Amino acid sequence: MPPRIPDDDCGVAHALGVLGDAWSVLVLRDVARGHGRFERLLADSGISRKVLAQRLASLVEAEVLEKVRYQDRPDRYEYRLAARGHAALPVLAALQEWGDTWVLGDGTTTAIADADGAETHRVAALVGTRVPSLRADPIAAAAYPASQACTVVYCYPGTALPAIEAVPGGPGCSLESCTYRDRIDEFAAVGAAVVGVSTQRPEEQATFAEANGIQFPLVSDADLELATALRLPTFRHSGATRLKRLTLVVDADRIVRGTLFPIRDVTGSVEDALALVRSLS
Repeated sequence: MPPRIPDDDCGVAHALGVLGDAWSVLVLRDVARGHGRFERLLADSGISRKVLAQRLASLVEAEVLEKVRYQDRPDRYEYRLAARGHAALPVLAALQEWGDTWVLGDGTTTAIADADGAETHRVAALVGTRVPSLRADPIAAAAYPASQACTVVYCYPGTALPAIEAVPGGPGCSLESCTYRDRIDEFAAVGAAVVGVSTQRPEEQATFAEANGIQFPLVSDADLELATALRLPTFRHSGATRLKRLTLVVDADRIVRGTLFPIRDVTGSVEDALALVRSLS
């Protein structure tokens, strides 16, 4: 069993007993990204083979990960998030957000990023990576016909959040969605489906969609699956983690083909997304 810290009443102490080792947190991060096979984890983490095996065994024993066979003869296994692992995703998102804001940044709450900052480099590096299958899956939600070859996934902080208007880069979420609504036929004409993603609850998104005639899917990442899987930039506001505004173009094989970030011009970003799809076609 993982080491127990002698404080029976403290959840922090018990959580550290499971996730307190830096390698364990990084292994959990990489499994959340869909990198569940041993050799891939080994290559991504830089950890030694022995230590990786130990950390995986510990996380499986603690029921944070589960070991699933994906091949017979010879038997081969991969690691996936168990229920406890899914429940730990907000912890990973909070660590990343704190690091981005207070270690790599100056502590300022903002919904944008520096053009040459760590978050910008991280988003740009998504090109060529695969979006893992998720429970709240924006790629599956697109459900586009064979004539459409890609999905434009635009992430935004949230609609009908008055307090967010004071956050740099925060205003304009409703305008962005409505601009996509008004130009949806242009995206369809170049073979692109459109999906919006925020961390708002599904019922909040549904209310906004009905009031504004939004016909394409709005997917809730309230459990932060997409945010942690792709290490998307976030910020904390009004008691919740919010996605910074960014755009991904993902092909039918779930490979990210292009990104837009940071985004400072809300309506211009829709035009930029359309131009990006055309250039990739």
